[in-house]
Amino acid sequence: MIAGFIRDLAIYEKSEAMVSVTSEHLTESFFCDNPNVFCDLVETDEGVAAGFALWFLNYSTWTGTHGIFLEDLFISPELRGRGYGTALLKHLARECVAKGYHRFQWSVLDWNTPSIDFYLSLGAETMDEWTVYRVTDDALVRLAQ
Repeated sequence: MIAGFIRDLAIYEKSEAMVSVTSEHLTESFFCDNPNVFCDLVETDEGVAAGFALWFLNYSTWTGTHGIFLEDLFISPELRGRGYGTALLKHLARECVAKGYHRFQWSVLDWNTPSIDFYLSLGAETMDEWTVYRVTDDALVRLAQ
């Protein structure tokens, strides 16, 4: 189910060819002895999975506390606008507050205006002064040498 949501998210983000995750990968990541990544599902009143939030802890050197980094949030298109995304974000915000974490953050593609508008409506702030960098594939191997 989660692997299916991830594929649906990749299709929405125009990146389907990049997805290689399997259900086995996810089982190994979420159900190992010491997981470093977590996934929360949200269901309809009828028990149908509506979407998911995949997240992990980050750390602020300035505050000396952890926070939550939301890697992915996805709600099935036919179920959007019914409060499921808000429910997942509120759940993770409560997790932060309960554990004394000082931040909850995520990234969003700059063309994804429906999501940007949604996040702004919840009080999220853009961090336009930051630029994300990533090293992958051959460049990662070269850097590691």
